[in-house]
Amino acid sequence: MLNIYMTENGILNEVNELQPGVWVKLTTPDAEENQQIVDHYNIDYSDLVAALDDEESSRIEFEDDYTLILVDIPITEIRNDEEYYTTIPLGIILTEDAVITICREEVEIFEKNLRFKMRNFSTRKKMRFVYHILYSIARLYLYDLRNIDKARTDIEERAGEDTSHDDIVSLHELETSLVYFATSLRANNMVITRLMRANKFPEDEELIEDTIIENNQAIEMATIYRNIIDSTRELISAVMDNRLNNVMKYLTSITLVMAIPTVISGIYGMNLKWLPFAGTVYGFAIVCAITVLICVVTMLILKKKKML
Repeated sequence: MLNIYMTENGILNEVNELQPGVWVKLTTPDAEENQQIVDHYNIDYSDLVAALDDEESSRIEFEDDYTLILVDIPITEIRNDEEYYTTIPLGIILTEDAVITICREEVEIFEKNLRFKMRNFSTRKKMRFVYHILYSIARLYLYDLRNIDKARTDIEERAGEDTSHDDIVSLHELETSLVYFATSLRANNMVITRLMRANKFPEDEELIEDTIIENNQAIEMATIYRNIIDSTRELISAVMDNRLNNVMKYLTSITLVMAIPTVISGIYGMNLKWLPFAGTVYGFAIVCAITVLICVVTMLILKKKKML
């Protein structure tokens, strides 16, 4: 999909044709759309589609007619039938009179942030526009990190009778998401730092500093949340082990109680005349009563020792 935007009086509007000062947004573009942009802006085709490869790493490349910036952005994906997070590349290409972004996923938060939350935003100010995008990406990471921590908190609150094997799997997936985030955020940080060194516009320094602060905060949060997930997983594992121990304890106690009538009935099953109450009329009832009494006393002793 090919969309073209331009700011007029601080408002971001969609336009129909390529012209100076536009933002060209490519989302999962087809070959025809790619070729149109390549021909119009004299861009190498491999550089334009680099962001469509999930294995591409964050970097900056300076060419004669344009600058290529690759950063990672967070998205959601389905793993184990649940929605979790991962990262994919976003390409930003700066030409003489346009900013081009290309990604294989739609990122609607860009439009929301760029339309309503960015000060002094203009597609004509290309470097400031790039910093706005990087700032939005850092904010998006922070938003998703809070969602990850909320999901972890929900699992931690269930640590008890409701804890299940699925919770451990969910924690593993959340930790995997944090690994993706931490790796991508560090790579993005190097890109932002390099852009800061190359910045030639003093009026953009505050925005760059805000972007670096947000990105560093996201890195710190990813590290902290990963450590907390490790502790939560250990807690859940301990709870499940304790639950298993309790089950084994109860089963052992019940087996012990049930063994008493089994032993007594086995002895009396030998039909020996000298056994107690063997020759009395009410012998069977007496033996059953004594067996029940022994079982009750045994259960009381086990309960006192907190084994039942």
